[in-house]
Amino acid sequence: EMASAHVELDTISCNAAVSSCVKGGKWDQALSLSVEMASAHVELDTITYSAAISACEKGGQWDKALRLLVEMASDHVEMDTVICNAAVSACEKGGQ
Repeated sequence: EMASAHVELDTISCNAAVSSCVKGGKWDQALSLSVEMASAHVELDTITYSAAISACEKGGQWDKALRLLVEMASDHVEMDTVICNAAVSACEKGGQ
C-alpha cells in the first residue's frame, strides 16, 4: 500500500509503519508489513525485528516470534535484550 501511495520504501519508513501497527494493536498488519519489506528487498534491521517480535508477543504468536529470531540470526542482525524478552513473553502468552 505504501508503494502505491508513492512512498519510498526504505527501512526507516517501513519501520515506522510496522511500529505504528504494533502500537495501534494491529499485530497481524505489523507482521504482514515485515513480510512485505523482505519481499520488496527492503533491509530488515534490529528495529524491524523488534517491532515484529513485539507484534508476535501482542498476538500470542510464539511460533512466529521464534521464527523471526532464527531469521535474525541467519541475516546477521544483532539481537538485544528487548528482542529476546519479547520473544520469551510471546512464548509465555502462547502457553509455551
